[in-house]
Amino acid sequence: MPVTDEAIGKIKAMIVSGELQPGARLPKEADLAERLGLSRNSLREAVKALSLIRVLDVRQGDGTYVTSLSPEVLLETLGFLVDLHQDGTVLEFLELRRILEPAATAMAARVMPDEDVAALGEVLEGLPGDASLDDLIANDLEFHRRIAAGSGNTVLCSLLEGLSGPTVRARIWRGLTEEGAVAHTHQQHRAIFEAVAGRRPEEAHAWATVHVSGLERWLRGALGEPGSAPA
Repeated sequence: MPVTDEAIGKIKAMIVSGELQPGARLPKEADLAERLGLSRNSLREAVKALSLIRVLDVRQGDGTYVTSLSPEVLLETLGFLVDLHQDGTVLEFLELRRILEPAATAMAARVMPDEDVAALGEVLEGLPGDASLDDLIANDLEFHRRIAAGSGNTVLCSLLEGLSGPTVRARIWRGLTEEGAVAHTHQQHRAIFEAVAGRRPEEAHAWATVHVSGLERWLRGALGEPGSAPA
């Protein structure tokens, strides 16, 4: 493992220094191994590890390339990793979301383009009264995705999208067990939308905090955790 770590470090150094740019093709395995003073096996293991976290893209028959290294690509595995955690740990992800999402919502209230605000309103109004639970979850995810994108911060948007994985389970659980949860969620979405559309960042921040905190408080109660007093 230390040898593989060394190989990873050397490839990383080539990327950080700019020697390997996003989209660049790596030299042939034999040439790169000799150049870096590595065995071909350790280099192969390093490439495999870096491809798993989307730093490198191995294309069969074509070669190995550096990915775009964009936040959405590098953070793509976050959703997979956090979804492996159990329901108790979901609370920690909700706590993180409670910090990040209100900030993103306030930023969206300041900078989200008018046409994107209008599209957000269409998402809000596009949910039929007889929507299935799957439709409700999809609409909820799309609403929050558009707000995160509206913040204009691609890193923040990618982080929030990655965190949506474990909270999907919480949303489904809540939708199945808590009476009035769907209507309550829709009311809060409307309040968030109106604050964003009205360019009121402090109000948008407050409503987003209330929204995520409600889910967190409910899940704490469902899991028997402290701090789960009713709203």
